[in-house]
Order: sequence, then C-alpha cells, then structure tokens
Amino acid sequence: MDKTYASADEAVADMTDGITLMSGGFGLCGNPEHLIQAILQKNVRDLDIISNNCGIDGAGLGLLLANGQVRSMTSSYVGENKTFEKLYLSGQLKVTLVPQGTLAERIRAGGAGIGGFFTPTGYGTPIAEGKEVRQIDGRWYVLETPLRADFAIVKAWKGDTHGNLIYRRTANNFNEAMATAGKITIAEVEELVPAGSLDPDQIHTPGIYVKRILQGQAYSKPIEFRTTATARPAS
Repeated sequence: MDKTYASADEAVADMTDGITLMSGGFGLCGNPEHLIQAILQKNVRDLDIISNNCGIDGAGLGLLLANGQVRSMTSSYVGENKTFEKLYLSGQLKVTLVPQGTLAERIRAGGAGIGGFFTPTGYGTPIAEGKEVRQIDGRWYVLETPLRADFAIVKAWKGDTHGNLIYRRTANNFNEAMATAGKITIAEVEELVPAGSLDPDQIHTPGIYVKRILQGQAYSKPIEFRTTATARPAS
C-alpha cells in the first residue's frame, strides 16, 4: 500500500482543534520541521502536545507556541523557551513535567499496549502525588500510565512508500517510540525510496505503524547552541 502524500499540508489536512499531538525529536534535533510548519499554517488550535521539549523561540514547536496554538504541554525539559516560560507563568499554558526516562517509557508503553508500569523515579517527590505507590523487593515504586495521541508526527532519515522508517543516530530521539503511540502517525523523511529498497534488518519502525509518509526538502536543521573548540597555537 502506497502511503505517500505529496506535501505536509496534505498530510495534516484532517487535523482539528483540540487534538492530542506527539512530536518527535530532542531539542531541535530530529524535529519534523515540515509537518510543524504545516500545522502552523493550518492554524489548528487548542493542541495538547506531548514532546520532550517545546522547541525554542522561533524554531521547532516554539512556532506553534508563539502562535497561540498550544493548550497544554507534557514534557521533560522546557528551559530554552522564553515564550513557554511567559505563557506558563501567566496561566495561559498548562504544563505537565515528566522525568525524561519516564516520559520515554510512558510513550513506549502506549505504543505497546501496556496498561502501566512501576518505576522508582519520582518516588517521594511531587511527581508521585496522587499516584499509586508500591514496595517491591524493599524499594518503593510509582505507577505510571501510558501516553497515546490522536496524531504523532515524526522525522526519519530514510523511508519507503509503505512507511518503513530508518532513523539516523541521535535524530531518533523519541521518534521511534512516538511512531507506535499515535492513532495516526505521519512521517517525514529526508529520502523516500520505493517499497522493498530498504534492508529489513535496518528498519527501526515497521510501516504497519505509519499511516502517511512524505519527503521533506531543504531541511534547515538548526542548532540551539553552537560550540566550537578554540584553536591551540602551534608549539
């Protein structure tokens, strides 16, 4: 089955206000840039977004935040976005902070059909308030529930027309897990090849999880903090 869409705009055409949206990537690495831009242009409102972070001012998911499209964020790290800070402190943005490993596992659990899991992370802190706790082998654990979404948007390095995906290095962050946890998963790739072209042993996300796929062009791949080494004088 060919799952190719001609453009990101076409791929998000049926998104509506009030949906839950997962967005892959870490910082600005592995972001589905074109799909975020398409959602910005479509102006879908009241989004409940699940993502490790919310981009930065002027890039990534920060674009949706600045445009007033985001109702809530479930995230692990939000420290690089001044707009995020302003909206949260003014009460315009609901925020749920989740420890990073717990966030990844809750998403994985959602995709795997797991009803919950116990983790020691967060026990004895506000993270555990109102949650079931249990002592296992002398250690206290907190029950965490799975996360799922109406739509998941992910970015891969290479994919085929049947939706099979290969990620490249750190750009895989959260993408592989989120691809399994969305009712409708939309993938954008840097290179789109015919079905059967990918080595099955190299595929990270089987096409059964992906409903739509498109090839992106001219990725900007912005860097949040560019750090370079100081050249040492020749001895």
